[in-house]
Amino acid sequence: MVSETETSLIGDALVVLGAAGIVIPAFARFRLPPVIGFILVGLLVGPSGLGSLTGDYPWLRHVTIGSAEEIALFAELGIVLLLFSIGLELSFRRLWQLRKLVFGIGAAELGLGGLILGTALLLLGDLSPAAAYGLGIALALSSTALVLPIAGTKSAVGKSAFSMLLFEDLALVPIIFILAALSPTASGDSAELLLTTLWQGVVVVAGLAIGGWFLLPKIFAQAARAKDPELFLAASLLVVIVAALATAAVGLSPIVGALLAGLMIAETEYHEEVEAITAPFKGLALGVFLISVGMGLNLKTIAALWPQLIGAVVGVVVVKAVVTAALLRFSGVVRRGTAAEVGLLMASPSETTLIVLATALQAQLISRDTAEFWQLVTAIGLTITPLLARVGHDIARRIELRTGDAQSEETPEGRTVIVGFGRVGHTVAELLREHGRPYVAVDADIDTVAAARRDGFAVRFADVARSGSLDKLGIENAKAIVLTMDDPVQQLRMTRQLRQKYPELPIISRARDADHAAALYQAGASDAVPETLESSLQLAEAVLIDLGVAMGPVIASIHDVRAKMRQDIMTKGKLDHEPRIRRTRRHATGSDS
Repeated sequence: MVSETETSLIGDALVVLGAAGIVIPAFARFRLPPVIGFILVGLLVGPSGLGSLTGDYPWLRHVTIGSAEEIALFAELGIVLLLFSIGLELSFRRLWQLRKLVFGIGAAELGLGGLILGTALLLLGDLSPAAAYGLGIALALSSTALVLPIAGTKSAVGKSAFSMLLFEDLALVPIIFILAALSPTASGDSAELLLTTLWQGVVVVAGLAIGGWFLLPKIFAQAARAKDPELFLAASLLVVIVAALATAAVGLSPIVGALLAGLMIAETEYHEEVEAITAPFKGLALGVFLISVGMGLNLKTIAALWPQLIGAVVGVVVVKAVVTAALLRFSGVVRRGTAAEVGLLMASPSETTLIVLATALQAQLISRDTAEFWQLVTAIGLTITPLLARVGHDIARRIELRTGDAQSEETPEGRTVIVGFGRVGHTVAELLREHGRPYVAVDADIDTVAAARRDGFAVRFADVARSGSLDKLGIENAKAIVLTMDDPVQQLRMTRQLRQKYPELPIISRARDADHAAALYQAGASDAVPETLESSLQLAEAVLIDLGVAMGPVIASIHDVRAKMRQDIMTKGKLDHEPRIRRTRRHATGSDS
């Protein structure tokens, strides 16, 4: 017979899974971040939402969750799986490259942020120094569970955020032990217990790393031979659970074990298969955690204390954003726009803030009312994290546009002008930069411009569809102009205008096919490159070689196809010469070479 407890757990699981099935597609349809949706669902089905009405309407028990503690295990497992998936995207080599950011900027961000917040709490509140600085450190922590899914780990923003978050996760255990040692009822064994935990943690992490190095390839090799995806999934979950339990057993956070498990699998040749199989769990794991955050929002308390709560949230966000952005900027690690974006992204408190608050309460450093107030501040901060990320992105974009426009005015003469900075324009600029040729690129998408500038490319914002926009680029002194836009009508119009105004300017244009190339030549292009031609020829070449055809006949066939294409373009474009890149080079260099 199924017990009432088991029925409750099954019901809670159904509520969580049902929420995920509704929130993810619904918010994706309206292009909204599902983070807010999950938090709102937690608020709706939680104890301060519909859950508070179960006494009057018993049937609501089937679609609500009575308390956040009931899904605490699900939420913790969700964070563990999320950190595991993040570890899969990394490597030990990359972590070693980030060591200065982790132990330099990461330590400074946590220490300085905690110091400023603690001092403010000490001056403004009725708290002891231990309680004030304990709260300061707790609030200085940032959310790994929210920040990394938003920023990733490979971009400039994600790289900086991940480095600081990694240090915070490593520092969590010492923070908890120090707070316990500051308790009025603490014994003198706290320092010894901390040292014991640290050396045991080092041994466990080293043991997991060494064991994973030798055992994981063999485990996943057996799963690969069985050709059973379920076996891959079972092996992956086994590894992450064992690693999380091992670190938790010695007092470390299970988050550390989950991240380590992901890193160990990432070093094997099976990491792509594991990443693909476990990918669906990533969004669900984040959703479970966010639902628990929403359940922590008590609407009655928020309504009663909203002025104080707003003041506290704003104060924490401002302090953390300024400290993080200033450290990144003055250290010279990232550009100004990136520093501002990371600062706002990291400005909210963290899910680990709740753990530290619980420790401080248990150590009798703070009262229950104080703990509940800052738990609400933390939950509200987590809720607005996606909004802060959006604001930070917009601010970074404006900063990059403003600073980039000033820099682009100093671009030397004799440059190549690239119109459009998509896939093709990016490749052209990368090769020009590699060979030391000056260039400037323009694009009408400000997000593309900002992202390219963060990567060090000379890109300006300009809508070439507007009359006179190209005149500001100094085309009269340019050596060539490259048109890479994906708009054939606009390319033809711009080619005609440029040829009329600059008769000797080499105009190299991307073309869709032979017909488009012929039209571009008629409009005055020096050279038009059909993008479908080369990709088709490379694909055909690969197929023929894999089928065993000799290289000589394959190359001859490709030359024949190119000759037919040139002849087709000549006929359609009414040209008196074969279209050749060499002709463009003669214009650009002034020589026949």
